[in-house]
Amino acid sequence: MSAAGPAPVVIDTNCVLDLWVFRDPSAAPLRAALESGALHWLATAGMRAELARVLSYPRIAPRLAPPGPAPREVLAAFDGLARRVPAAPPTAVRCRDPDDQPFIDLAVAWRATLLSKDARVLGLARRLAPLGVEVRRMV
Repeated sequence: MSAAGPAPVVIDTNCVLDLWVFRDPSAAPLRAALESGALHWLATAGMRAELARVLSYPRIAPRLAPPGPAPREVLAAFDGLARRVPAAPPTAVRCRDPDDQPFIDLAVAWRATLLSKDARVLGLARRLAPLGVEVRRMV
């Protein structure tokens, strides 16, 4: 944590699933950093809506059955840890997948680290760096 406060981070939906649905052990350090306040997770209402929609997908449902977390628990983790901010204006750096664009736009607006596993997003790292965005792969 710097003198300016915790570093801002934008986390794509697949990474959120790794954190709270799949409970990927490699995501444990990120989860600890979010829970301790070392990172400042920024998200929009649209990002929460996307997460809620994804939690209803048939391929995710088996992971949400007991003993897995209930969808309301995943959304509660989102609500408890993500700071809701307004959607960001579009940036000149465009992603071919429109579902990824809000994450990119928000990271640019806040000069935040963008955590993703999506190859299209990761492929934009060099174009986003001059805009103050570090794109990192969440393993």
